[in-house]
Amino acid sequence: MSESANETPRRFKKVAARIFHRIVELAARLLFSIIYYGSNEKVPPINNILLLESASSLAFKIRTKKVSSVEVVESFIARIKEVNPIINSMVDNRFAAALEEAKSADELIASGQKSETVLAKEKPFLGVPFTTKECLQSEGLSFSAGLYKRRAIKGTRDADAVACMKKAGAILLGVTNVSELAMWWESHNYVHGRSRNPYNASRIVGGSSGGEGAVLAAGASPIGIGSDIGGSIRMPCFFNGIFGHKPSKFIVSNEGQFPSPSDEDHASFLGLGPMGRYASDLLPILRVVADKNASKLKLDSPVDMKKVKVFYAEDDGGSSFISPVDPDIKASLRNVITYLEKAHGIKAQKVSLKPLSMSGPIWLARMKSRSGSRFAQELSNNEGNLNIAWELLKWLLCMSHHTLIALFTVVMEGFGVKYGSPKHQYLVEQSKQLQMQLTDMLGDDGVFLYPTHPTPAPFHNEPLIKPFNFAYAGIFNIMGFPATHIPLGLGSEGLPIGIQAVGTYGNDHLTIAMAVELEKAFGGWVPPSVTV
Repeated sequence: MSESANETPRRFKKVAARIFHRIVELAARLLFSIIYYGSNEKVPPINNILLLESASSLAFKIRTKKVSSVEVVESFIARIKEVNPIINSMVDNRFAAALEEAKSADELIASGQKSETVLAKEKPFLGVPFTTKECLQSEGLSFSAGLYKRRAIKGTRDADAVACMKKAGAILLGVTNVSELAMWWESHNYVHGRSRNPYNASRIVGGSSGGEGAVLAAGASPIGIGSDIGGSIRMPCFFNGIFGHKPSKFIVSNEGQFPSPSDEDHASFLGLGPMGRYASDLLPILRVVADKNASKLKLDSPVDMKKVKVFYAEDDGGSSFISPVDPDIKASLRNVITYLEKAHGIKAQKVSLKPLSMSGPIWLARMKSRSGSRFAQELSNNEGNLNIAWELLKWLLCMSHHTLIALFTVVMEGFGVKYGSPKHQYLVEQSKQLQMQLTDMLGDDGVFLYPTHPTPAPFHNEPLIKPFNFAYAGIFNIMGFPATHIPLGLGSEGLPIGIQAVGTYGNDHLTIAMAVELEKAFGGWVPPSVTV
């Protein structure tokens, strides 16, 4: 039989799978719409103008005595107490210690021992509060990573990125909710419960940095640190309408993240980075958390937007098991392309990159380990292997302390592509081809604009019906490239939408510059509600 004859049934199967998946998605959306009918609570309005400031602005005002650190910290603590009963994002705090550190910061500034210029250089975030996700170790705070067996564990030291922020003068308020073992894109676990979206409490906040995304969007923290191995910074930023940056690989230390990557390949996929409401905060935070590796980037290089090459794609080319891109997201991307041409004369080029349609399988294949299944061991806190059959039975009887998706992940590990098999080798080769295509296309002066996620925030549990949608973000972790999520306002459902900007290795300054530019043009973060 000829190759073309073989191709016809393959195409038929692909189209049939796509149609079936779409029908299932639409049926699930109808069901969840009925379940959550009328459940559209949002956080109370922001009524304190300090809560609307960027971290960089707050740092300047604290250094120049226009406002005290104590006043700033007290304002954000009050906001956390106001919104957390609704969004359940903050899961452990150090409010008393934070206030003492704020007093010390104010005393240092009042003493005049160091000038404002020196303080700006040595402690750029002096007196400014921040938060971080719970699976990044923070001394004295919960460090369970959403795993019930670790529910009593507290951090004994600070993760490197957290320590860098403290060294820069920032004041840690507390830690925020994650998905179980930070391996799913809804933040829900049996230690701290489920986090809810500040724009609509019936919708997800994303994962695994979902609690972080929610607390920032609600105006309850000015900046935060997240981690991203499959979109875990960018998806929560997308669902919550804020900015987030996954750095180039190995720039920010992974030390203190749990679970830790199993090998060097997986370590290269994981990136710790900044999250915040304002694009202007991304670069200074990245400079701090990158520490000595900041010199490997071009963070001080000015970016002339007129000289930036721009490429874009509106979707992945048609994956059978990934949702179609929402029309609002496509429209927002087109608006960006139009703006860049009118404002800077940029002739953006629309491209089609075939491996993008295999983003989900590529990510799953690259996450395979030579040693085989690991997730069952991690669910037992690396103290043996989880008995998956027994745990599934317990879950059916409402007796399990594990989320259903975590148990499904263990099951699927045994059925997925085998490490070293021909299929695995093919997908690894496809990922390398995509990396070369992007590298050749973008060079050191190009940016690729692409949806961060295909749909606005789904209802709670709805991701179970569309598990592979994370692939829009996750594929760039495999490349080790920098990627910045850029919010572009609210869509027709009143939920945040946006896109991501991707660059080649070491060109983080380009993707962040694009975020700064588009924030000016389209407004960036839109508070859930404001009365000031």
